[in-house]
Amino acid sequence: MSHDDVTIFLLGLAVLLGAARLMGEIARRLNQPAVVGEIIAGVLLGPTVLGMVWPAGQATMFPQDGPVAVAMSGLTILSICLFLLVAGMEIDLSSVLRRGKSVALVALAGIVAPMLLGGIPAWIAPQWFGAGEVSPLLFAAFVGTAMAITALPVIAKILMDLKLFQTDMAVTIIAAAILNDLAGWMIFAFILSLIGIGAVGFSPLVTIAMTLGFVGFMLTIGRAWINRSLPWILAHSQWPSGVLVYASVLALFAAACTEFIGVHAIFGAFLLGVALGDSPHLRRQTRSTIEQFVTSIFAPIFFAGIGLKANFAEHFDVVLVLVVLGIATLGKVGACWIAARLSGFERRDAWAVGVGMNARGAMEIVLGLLALEAGLIHERLFVALVVMAVVTSATSGMVMQRIYGRKRAAAFHKFVSTRSFVADLPRGDPAGAIAQLAQTVASEAGIDPAGVVEKLTRHGRASAMGNGIALPHTRVAGLSRPVVGVGISRHGLDFDAADGQPVWVIVAVLSPEDEPAMHLGVLSSVAEAFSSPQAAARLAASVSTLTELRAFLNIATSEEAGDG
Repeated sequence: MSHDDVTIFLLGLAVLLGAARLMGEIARRLNQPAVVGEIIAGVLLGPTVLGMVWPAGQATMFPQDGPVAVAMSGLTILSICLFLLVAGMEIDLSSVLRRGKSVALVALAGIVAPMLLGGIPAWIAPQWFGAGEVSPLLFAAFVGTAMAITALPVIAKILMDLKLFQTDMAVTIIAAAILNDLAGWMIFAFILSLIGIGAVGFSPLVTIAMTLGFVGFMLTIGRAWINRSLPWILAHSQWPSGVLVYASVLALFAAACTEFIGVHAIFGAFLLGVALGDSPHLRRQTRSTIEQFVTSIFAPIFFAGIGLKANFAEHFDVVLVLVVLGIATLGKVGACWIAARLSGFERRDAWAVGVGMNARGAMEIVLGLLALEAGLIHERLFVALVVMAVVTSATSGMVMQRIYGRKRAAAFHKFVSTRSFVADLPRGDPAGAIAQLAQTVASEAGIDPAGVVEKLTRHGRASAMGNGIALPHTRVAGLSRPVVGVGISRHGLDFDAADGQPVWVIVAVLSPEDEPAMHLGVLSSVAEAFSSPQAAARLAASVSTLTELRAFLNIATSEEAGDG
């Protein structure tokens, strides 16, 4: 690479990563998976938008050939391997055995029905669907496989947000999705080997035999070896760099093995993630560190790079998109609903199983991009698969929320405004501090302050909940959303709390009278944020603005989630 090539590569990478992270955060604010925003960032920077507005600049920053394109391709391969490592770590093999019959039925229905519904039309009319230079049978097998994939990380996040993760319904979805993904990636690996992608002279039968041997080795001997060696790595290396390097080295080595066998490198990284994630020595905090390392940098680069691969406006075929979306949804939701009913689930839970299995997300997009690069499909079908993945990911959570009447828990500080934040409460008695905060909350809510002050100060000292927090709260008629006030006492207030600690932070909560579940959700968010005995005192010592408050609570929540 020349001096100019290095400059363009670094500049393009900075723009791509920055835009992907920005759009990912916006997507999260809209209660959508970050991958949706990351893909949109790529579409904006790719030929679809930037290429139309400023074609010369887009072609210069993101060239399609030459040294810069080769360097970006290498980084993409590294990114996708590490992402599949993290995806594999999400898989809990023991959960497959917990509900044997229902898992087997749902998984079988989730594979067979979509493969038939997608594969048969693709075999009959391959050119209409956008087949590449491959036989109709292989193309049909790919389309069927693409319809059968389920995005395990997406549905797991939805279930956790809705507080459903420990239910029998959730266990069935997760276990069936595991089997779907394992089967789907194995079938896709065989398809790639049959068309010669990554082949090194092995025949398809030999490649299949070696792949099955590699799978068997990784899930038995390899898994046991990783489980025995991981404590040594944790004991004799600096945390977390030691385990990060250990996981990355093993993932890249496994990826190289499967690439040598004749299947794509990502399959090896995925299996290594399964073996690593199954170890009881991989603590939750370590797992979270690896995931953040990959999903903060490498995953956004990969998913934003998808938008650079095709012109989504030029290759957007409305009919094909609707057909693909219809086949995918009907095959998954319908078949898995029937299987869940046959397994004994009630009607509502059966619908949740079907809708949950329909979330495609990142795994579908990875599959589509690899097929595009391998020449299995043309841009029209690639665009349709990406749209289908985004739509099913975005709608699955909303539909499940409607099914169970639950809403995603919102952090309480999202309801705090600059007017309802008091950075320094005056010294004095607790009732006076609560009354001052109640005035600001009532003003923000646009309601009579006298009634709010009376309700919030009624219990006074009894609102202390320990750990340096007081939580006066009430439900008010006429509100459409919660209003939260936060007041900080620099010197501590004597609420005569049960744990003997002074109160450093007062959180006053007003919520709609007819939304008791929302009210409890906000209170639960406060309790979770201040579950550490030192959190309130640290906050009082370091926070003086609303932005600093939100930053403090975001970091504290992330650290709490990763602890263990």
